[in-house]
Amino acid sequence: MAEGFLKQYSNFEVFSAGTDPGDFVQPFAIEVMREVGIDISSHKPEAVQKYLNNEFDYVITVCDGAKESCPVFTGKVAHRLHIGFDDPHGKSMDIFRRVRDKIKEKIDEFTGEFREED
Repeated sequence: MAEGFLKQYSNFEVFSAGTDPGDFVQPFAIEVMREVGIDISSHKPEAVQKYLNNEFDYVITVCDGAKESCPVFTGKVAHRLHIGFDDPHGKSMDIFRRVRDKIKEKIDEFTGEFREED
């Protein structure tokens, strides 16, 4: 969901990956993002290992568990940011909505300084 929000801003190149990605995007995630006008239905879950040697301006971890289990990035990472969220996997649509709204709030705060410069 964070990737969906970040991709709204054309000045960001966004990659999303997980420490234990599933085979597909959770249907509730697709639905709650569709409710706010963002289509993530074509997103394919990726393993974080795919990106370990890349260079990034920011690496943002978004699930509480990811902060502890996220592998060390061996490439250049200028800034690391952790924004903790409960993982809604296996939870109700209402939980997905609450997590979506929290993610949007934090992503809007993060991107605000960049959008003000445009």
